[in-house]
Amino acid sequence: MKNPEKRNKKKRIENKVNRLLEMPQEIASNLPKITIIGFEKMLIENYKAILEYQEFYIRISTYYGILNINGYSLNLKEMTTEDLLILGKIESVDFETITDEE
Repeated sequence: MKNPEKRNKKKRIENKVNRLLEMPQEIASNLPKITIIGFEKMLIENYKAILEYQEFYIRISTYYGILNINGYSLNLKEMTTEDLLILGKIESVDFETITDEE
């Protein structure tokens, strides 16, 4: 098991450095950034992997949980190692949080 005090101290140091460098929080911490434009376009930044991909359902793994996208005619239009662009009729989005059990 890791020492919680040591982990918290490391996190505080990282936060101070990021503030000094004026780094956006989503870049510095791998937080997913989700931008939805209307009901037909979604940009996901800082994702880990595509878990499931179908025309009506897409599951995306992020560093903090799993993103579920429901709709129809869903299509992965553009994909890089850091960003995903999804097009189609987006009906709902939900997020499953991963809990740290250490």
